Formats: sequence, C-alpha cells, structure tokens
Amino acid sequence: MVQLHKEFYGKGPTKAKTYLNGDLIVVLMRGGFTRVEETLLQEGRGDSVIQQRADFQNVMLGRFKEVVEEESGRKVVAMMSGSHQHPDLLGEMFVLEPTDILVDEAAPDSE
Repeated sequence: MVQLHKEFYGKGPTKAKTYLNGDLIVVLMRGGFTRVEETLLQEGRGDSVIQQRADFQNVMLGRFKEVVEEESGRKVVAMMSGSHQHPDLLGEMFVLEPTDILVDEAAPDSE
C-alpha cells in the first residue's frame, strides 16, 4: 500500500501498520499529505482533500486489491477507504472471501 501511494501520489505515508482478523484486513497509514493537500488544508479546504483521496481510491481499487490478494493468497470481495485530517490518517479496509461456508439461516430449505 505504501509503495503504491508513493508511486502514484509522489509521496507516501510515513508509517503504516496492517491488521488481519479473520476475513478482514485493515491497513492504517499515518502521514503522507502532499504539499497540495497541506495547502488546501491550511486554507480550510479539507473537503477537497477528502474528495480527491476518495477519487484516488476509486481509481486505484484494482491495484490495491491485486496487492492484497497476492500477499494474502485470498480473493478480496470488498474494499472501503477513509481518511482523517487531524491527525493525518488513511485507512484501507479489505474484506476477504470467507474461508468457511456460512449458513444463511433465513434462506429457505433447498429440499
């Protein structure tokens, strides 16, 4: 994740940590606002930074999923992103295809 941010933003997070719990991977990154984003934030345009980061996540969705699938060996079925400005945090959440079959109790019997 950090490498993709560095490659496509020109600057990446200063710290990153990945959490894995069952079918969920969360990548929490700290730092990494670009000079443009910092300028927008200083001028009270945080909404523009949030929108830009959301647009970037949508464009990069395929690449992010590829990295997680390659590293985890499992298929990503959903990805969600969020950013926070003070402190500078970026979160990427990936939901993996379940490894066990879940039974839908509300589903009618197939008999």
